[in-house]
Amino acid sequence: MLSWQVGRVKITRIVEMDLPIPASFMAGATPEALRRLPWLYPHFVSADDSTLNLSVHALLVEAPGLRLVVDTCVGNDRPREFTGGEALSTPFLAQLSEAGWSRDGVDAVVCTHLDVDHIGWNTMLEAGRWVPTFPRARYLIGRQEYEFWKGVDEAEQVAAMADSIKPIFDAGLVQLVEQDHVLSPEVRLTPSNGHTPGHVSVLIESDGARAVITGDMTHHPCQMAHPDWTLADIDSKLAIDTRSRLFAEWADQPILVIGTHFAAPTAGHIHRDGDAFRFEV
Repeated sequence: MLSWQVGRVKITRIVEMDLPIPASFMAGATPEALRRLPWLYPHFVSADDSTLNLSVHALLVEAPGLRLVVDTCVGNDRPREFTGGEALSTPFLAQLSEAGWSRDGVDAVVCTHLDVDHIGWNTMLEAGRWVPTFPRARYLIGRQEYEFWKGVDEAEQVAAMADSIKPIFDAGLVQLVEQDHVLSPEVRLTPSNGHTPGHVSVLIESDGARAVITGDMTHHPCQMAHPDWTLADIDSKLAIDTRSRLFAEWADQPILVIGTHFAAPTAGHIHRDGDAFRFEV
């Protein structure tokens, strides 16, 4: 179970599943292009250059006076196209306990956006009903993000909104927030639009140390060398502009970058590399 200390803030990764995908899913990520980026190996690309290594995980952020879960994965008991139509049955809650956390002890949940693999453990199936997994938490959802997705009629997303979003609204636990919302003196949101219309990343600063949890503004470290390589971005041009801007802001700074889908070791630092960037772990 990976964890990082950022000043007085501890961040812990809870893995739901590893997610290797064919490199061909990301336009531009040919074997030849990947081999020109030796820093991707061995962690982020398979030895035969055919597979991008990703992960689906939640991040537990423990700051003074705040226990925050960032992104809640796919969740158990719900068949999704994302999982090949199979319902997951993972020890996610047992891992939460192993990390020293409890469902009742979570103060807040942030969904960087509302894709199905970021909202699932908002709820859990109990006696045939979907109930909030974290019954004492504020669920912070971007207002712009929610307004977009509640109007989408794609079947997978409709199902996810019904079992992972509606029950927390019904329980009165949702707080719709702006993209620059401040959770605590150490933790705040920042806009990172493009992958989705209201996407946010999470900035952490404590005792002079800084970190960022990316969400899906980047899926894989290869996008640091090629911000124009896209994967399931709703607004590709805006997503490219966002990656280019934020990578430039974070490069060569003492900012720990924690990728929401980056395979282990998951966190590292961005450095300028010619006209683009590289990731050092």
